[in-house]
Amino acid sequence: MEASVAENASYAALDRYIRRLIRESTPERSVWNVEQLRQGASGSWNYVDGCMMTALLSLWDITGDRQYFDFVERFIDAYVAEDGAIRTYHPETYKLDDVNEGRVLMPLYQATGKEKYRLAAAALRAMLDSQPRTFEGSWWHKQVYPDQVWLDGIYMAQPFAALYEKQFGQGDYSDVLKQVAIVAQRMRDPVTGLYYHGYDASRRAFWCDPDTGLSKSFWLRAIGWFSVALADLCDILPQEVSLPIRQVFAALMRDIRAFADPETGMYYQVVDQPDTPGNYLETSGSSMIAYAMLKGERLGVLEADFADQGRKTFDGIVRTCLSFTGEELNLNNICLVAGLGPENNRRRDGTVAYYLSEPVVQNDAKGVAPLLMCYTEMKRRSTSWRI
Repeated sequence: MEASVAENASYAALDRYIRRLIRESTPERSVWNVEQLRQGASGSWNYVDGCMMTALLSLWDITGDRQYFDFVERFIDAYVAEDGAIRTYHPETYKLDDVNEGRVLMPLYQATGKEKYRLAAAALRAMLDSQPRTFEGSWWHKQVYPDQVWLDGIYMAQPFAALYEKQFGQGDYSDVLKQVAIVAQRMRDPVTGLYYHGYDASRRAFWCDPDTGLSKSFWLRAIGWFSVALADLCDILPQEVSLPIRQVFAALMRDIRAFADPETGMYYQVVDQPDTPGNYLETSGSSMIAYAMLKGERLGVLEADFADQGRKTFDGIVRTCLSFTGEELNLNNICLVAGLGPENNRRRDGTVAYYLSEPVVQNDAKGVAPLLMCYTEMKRRSTSWRI
């Protein structure tokens, strides 16, 4: 499959876009962390920056361009002290989100041998060792969300746990497999094959079904986080160990493909409600699904036509959601944030109306980073696809 001249021009513009983002960002003010910018907050250890650091390391891996690695190293060094202490990180909150940025510590340690990266990774792993769990064995999403499992949390913590076990442990991935299996058993809708955003094992949360514990709707980015986690776990775990995860992953990709927009290949903010007024084709979740399909095919987990579908989605995003303001490229149609509760925030009730009420922004890393991850997968195919 060959890219058109117009598509090639858009791909080349992506390189300039990435360079602009890192040129304009520092550890104290990253232009892709729109939530922090809107709050006027200074930089912190957080999952949004972690997504970008992961994407930039992937670009370094495939291109060999040292600027990406050097930027990540400088960024992480602003937070990780020589003794492994992580500035602004508070383990007592037990937020799985805070684990995500730790994914880059393992490749940084491998590349540089700096002991502080291993020590910081060990501190994050120690938090997970004491992370509260549901009666079934799933980690709580956060201390403030007791007994709750969110699809987001699988991405935030499980790839880190698997990478840590692979590099520093004994190769015991049983807990990773168990927690993914619980999500597949409890949170998948048997009719559509889609996954609900959240599950309360105690059935006490105001947003959950009192019988099933499930939230009400299929939020695209939650499914996207889960899809990326599954794709990455298929890469991290030994093939003979990852078979159950591969099966869950392949089934989800087959099921969600039925909900792709025929023209762009993108997916709706509320996946199964395309005709609901106000619903829209959302960039971050679409990028995540595209990345998962591209990577899954490359790993041999998915059939060849999934790569074609993933590329269609990527090209649809590039064609319809990248725009120029003067000479500056911007990525549009990104849901800023969405969640469930807590009790004192009942607006976040998991309904379709709620997900469609959250702000839509430009250039947030929750959309930018998955698009860059897609771009990296496209570059891995550059010989045959000529991008």
